[in-house]
Amino acid sequence: QVQLVESGGGLVQPGGSLRLSCAASGSIFSIRTMGWYRQAPGKQRELVAAITSGGSTNYADSVKGRFTISRDNAKNTVYLQMNSLKPEDTAVYSCNAEVVNTARAILSAWGQGTQVTVSS
Repeated sequence: QVQLVESGGGLVQPGGSLRLSCAASGSIFSIRTMGWYRQAPGKQRELVAAITSGGSTNYADSVKGRFTISRDNAKNTVYLQMNSLKPEDTAVYSCNAEVVNTARAILSAWGQGTQVTVSS
């Protein structure tokens, strides 16, 4: 069993910054790609950013230049540094990890989600 626990969401003014963290724990052998997704009310969930175990990254066009994804493989943790936040960034942010568990099965694990609200 694998668990992902997110932290760092909250309320911030436009132009402000937040840093999200997501720590994986449980029966983990290794973690492949880790990513952050978001879902705003009435909209579909979208990929915000992803990072491979080797450090390759990709970003949604809407966040390029403002958000930075990183990971600490020793801690099984992924981070999302969000700068220059805009009201349209308001959403529930969830992390996802492609986990190889100790039985060598490949699982897609999700966190519970954390609310980010950008408002004055």
